[in-house]
Amino acid sequence: MKGAALAIVALLLAGNARADDAAVARGAYLARAGGCHACHKDDGGGGGKVATSFGTLIAPNITPDRDHGIGRWREAQFVAAMRYGRAPTGVRYYPGFPYTAYSGLTDTDLADLWAYLQAQAPVPRPSPPHALTFPFDQRIASLAWQVMFFVPRPFVADAGRDDVLNRGRYLAEHLLHCRECHTPRNAFGGMLDSFAYAGNRDWPAGGTVPNITPDKETGIGSWNENDIVWLLQTGFNPDGNDVQGAMAELIEHGSSHLSDADLRAVAAYVLSLDPIAHEIRREEKTEPFE
Repeated sequence: MKGAALAIVALLLAGNARADDAAVARGAYLARAGGCHACHKDDGGGGGKVATSFGTLIAPNITPDRDHGIGRWREAQFVAAMRYGRAPTGVRYYPGFPYTAYSGLTDTDLADLWAYLQAQAPVPRPSPPHALTFPFDQRIASLAWQVMFFVPRPFVADAGRDDVLNRGRYLAEHLLHCRECHTPRNAFGGMLDSFAYAGNRDWPAGGTVPNITPDKETGIGSWNENDIVWLLQTGFNPDGNDVQGAMAELIEHGSSHLSDADLRAVAAYVLSLDPIAHEIRREEKTEPFE
């Protein structure tokens, strides 16, 4: 009887190990899609810079290092950071961390991301401080920003759309956070929702971000699904020009690793958007979305 009990325990442990491995594998895919490698670097130790109109933000260490990373965090604290933009200390994060999009991630995807991050090797590298101008270097500013502009947006599937379009919306709106860059913002960094995906003339890091609504004159109305998939896989536009800067990094470290089905879902969703006439002249385009 004792031997049988030990065998059952061994089987249960093996089953849990396989389940954990599967969660880590799913989390690795989600981390690619979410752009984690582009900002936090491939080792997760942070250091990526996000230039804004208010100064430069530095992506932190998200490895399980106990002194410099998130090794002392609990899973619930990770969920609060992703969904509500709130640190374990209660401090509110600056919106350069796109929790405004990640707030829509499902419980399952957040659990898988947590499993993946916890499985990574700790990197004992401290995170440099942000370099923001006054008064934006005061953390109370991030609380004020959240009060004015942030409402968590849990993802709810649209019963009027098929599974492909719902998957594309989930990816574009939340995981890939396309809306965050391709939507113009007001003077305080709040998104102008009436121009969602219509491009940004004043991308803080320099240059402009194109209109990706299917407007035929100012957007990508002449593109088809294959064109969008090709761009997200290779970084090349239909006209043969390649993207640069931040978008190139997001493709290299993120979207180029995604499945064809997911990329086609994103393409289908983007092409289903309402066209918005919002001209971003090509001669204005420089880094990072040339």
